[in-house]
Amino acid sequence: MMTLRPARDRGAVNMDWLDSHHSFSFGHYYDPQNMGFSSLRVINEDIIQPSQGFGTHGHQDMEIVTYVLSGSLQHKDSLGNGSIIRPGDVQRMTAGTGIRHSEFNASDTEPVHLLQIWILPETLGLEPSYEEIHIPAAEKQGTLRLLASQDGRSNSVTVHQAMSLYGAVLDGGESVTYDLLPGRSLWLQVARGGLTLTTAAGSQAVGAGDGVAIAAATALTLTGDAALDPAVSAEILLFDLPGLAGPQSP
Repeated sequence: MMTLRPARDRGAVNMDWLDSHHSFSFGHYYDPQNMGFSSLRVINEDIIQPSQGFGTHGHQDMEIVTYVLSGSLQHKDSLGNGSIIRPGDVQRMTAGTGIRHSEFNASDTEPVHLLQIWILPETLGLEPSYEEIHIPAAEKQGTLRLLASQDGRSNSVTVHQAMSLYGAVLDGGESVTYDLLPGRSLWLQVARGGLTLTTAAGSQAVGAGDGVAIAAATALTLTGDAALDPAVSAEILLFDLPGLAGPQSP
């Protein structure tokens, strides 16, 4: 079963310094039909204006992954970490028993565009931790590059959940395939551009901000479609998650 979550149906927050869209319930946006999917709790698409951002605030018992599409984001946290995250970087923060951090646009001239992802951990009360890696753009071009996994394999960040997160960039006509195994579920998030998703059940055109949930085993093909958005190549995040009836190995 394939379910489309159109970009236009997401929750939205528009302020002078922040343009944010929520795929699932978050903050003042509450939709009981969209509280998350499997262990995936939050996908927020944020555009933050120059020198603006989120002041110091706390999190607990959540795996937080930040993926910058353009611009630069300055991160500081209560563990003593401080870094500037740019396109190609993948940041993972395990909130565990509690962590405080701030996030600000590191530029005073350009906005920063990012996706922030929250994943429910398998175990509560973990020791807070931080990890950051850089993945060159060429490693995502025309292929599914592992970004996050439970065991940190293939130079991915480690998350405390039986899931795998992949990223890919697809030019028009470029395709990747993926087999979703029994007992697993899948979420596809389109970061930008357009593509066609094809399974045995049919095809679905998707564009920037759209999400697609798949809850049953299937083979799928993702094909970049320049006609849907000629200005930019398709960039996607693919989440292989525990099945809706319970966790299985990714």
